[in-house]
Formats: sequence, structure tokens, C-alpha cells
Amino acid sequence: MKIFVQLLCVICLACSSSVFAGESPTEDLKPALTSLVGLLGDESLKGDEKKEERRAKIMTEIKKGFDFKEMSKRVLGKTWRDIDAAEQERFTEIMTKLLENVYVGKLEGYSGGEIEYVNEIIKGDRAQVTTLIEDNDVKLPVHYIMSREDAKWMVYDINIEGVSLVRNYQEQFKSILRKDKYSGLVKVLEEKNKSFAEGQQ
Repeated sequence: MKIFVQLLCVICLACSSSVFAGESPTEDLKPALTSLVGLLGDESLKGDEKKEERRAKIMTEIKKGFDFKEMSKRVLGKTWRDIDAAEQERFTEIMTKLLENVYVGKLEGYSGGEIEYVNEIIKGDRAQVTTLIEDNDVKLPVHYIMSREDAKWMVYDINIEGVSLVRNYQEQFKSILRKDKYSGLVKVLEEKNKSFAEGQQ
């Protein structure tokens, strides 16, 4: 497994938190990593027969700290403003399922390297927390892009070596939106999620 994919999936999941919000973005992230490592090391969740239960628990943790709606809004850009509230919720659900399908299955390949918290930059209700993730004797800078909702810091984007999760999907969706509009993009994503459900991915 390529280190970028491996790190990206674990960092997406590491953004969750099962504790009350801390006083800073960094303080919200630290206990989240402990929670994730606990899930990864839980022997009672190992094996194919526990796959469904394991992934459900992981997604429950993710949704506590990852703002999928904000991420979906930024991925769509101006198209987000052209759809109504019900359609915004629908797209958020589709995007959430896509991320689950693409990354959660790769999580088990993460080797659990050391995490160093470097700094945080806070500007109003937005923040960036920089960490160094050690994996296979390589340290990579990872930036968590966060927003504050009801006194809790939530992650809506992740940047690894200059590669933004949100920007990556923006680029992937741009040509589809240009050619087939929003309805065409939804169809593509739903078909992709369906193929995952049928075991074709």
C-alpha cells in the first residue's frame, strides 16, 4: 500500500473524538488518536466476520469529529449554492459513503507510527493543526484544517505534502460538473458506491 493512501485513510479516521471538546484544536485531536488506535488494536473486532461491525464502529467515531457537510460544500463549490437544502443533505450522504468506501477498507494497513504535534494556527473559527506522522521510518507533515462548531473543533479537510483531500475531489468532479452538471455527478457517485456495495471495487 502506498504510504500516501495509508496515511490519508488513517488521518481521516483519526479526526474523530469521543470526548468533550478541548480548549484548542490540538486538544480535540489528541484524544481522538487514542480512540482510533484502540479500535485498530481491538482483537474482538478482527477478522472478516467482524468486518461490518468494525467499519460501523469506525464510521461512528469519524462522524463525531469530521464535518462531512462542510467538506461536501467545499468540494462542490458554487454548485452547492445552486441546490436546495434537501439536495445538500443528499449529496453529503453520498459523499460520506464514498469516503467510507474508498478509505475505511484501507485503514487496517496502517502500522501505527508516532505522531508529533508541531503547531496550530487559529484564525477566528478556522484553524490548522500541523503534525508529523512517522510511518516506515519516514516523517510526513500532515495538516488538519478545522472549523469550530458549538465550541468543538471539527475537521473538514486534510492536507498531506501539499495534497488537499477537498481540492483533490474538486479536481476530480470539475470535468463531470462541466459536462454532465450536478445530476450527472450524483449519478456517477451513486454508481461508484453501488459498485463498492456489490464488491466490484
